[in-house]
Amino acid sequence: MRSAVLVLLSEVPMHGYQLMHAIADRTDGRWQPSPGAIYPTISQLEDEGLITVTSSSGRKLAALTDAGRAHLAGNTAAPDPFASFDSSEQYVDLRGQLDKLHAVVRLVGQTGTDAQRAAAEGIITEARGAMYRLLADDVDTDRD
Repeated sequence: MRSAVLVLLSEVPMHGYQLMHAIADRTDGRWQPSPGAIYPTISQLEDEGLITVTSSSGRKLAALTDAGRAHLAGNTAAPDPFASFDSSEQYVDLRGQLDKLHAVVRLVGQTGTDAQRAAAEGIITEARGAMYRLLADDVDTDRD
């Protein structure tokens, strides 16, 4: 997270919200940091003197300091924080699918009958087991 924030701020000062969206844009949505990840990172980088934060119109704008530029220049061997999100690779949006699953599970929990909630519990338990089997290479991953 630190590297991504520093790289983005080396291009232009940004608000925390802009940083979250810039990271999501750079990774085609595969990395979507939350405010709970961005804002503590901004505070830590400010404490280290690598960025400054100024208030303008009720928003806090983060900008790279000279020390931050020197830090980036001195860490040329550090990996590009966005390199692992190569857009040429096929991306499977597991987070999006999990969000959709979560929504329907909540709906069953709120409006389903006792029998439907019990069945949902069994389905979720089966799915969790299937995911562990997948990680153990005990599932055929060839899909048509």
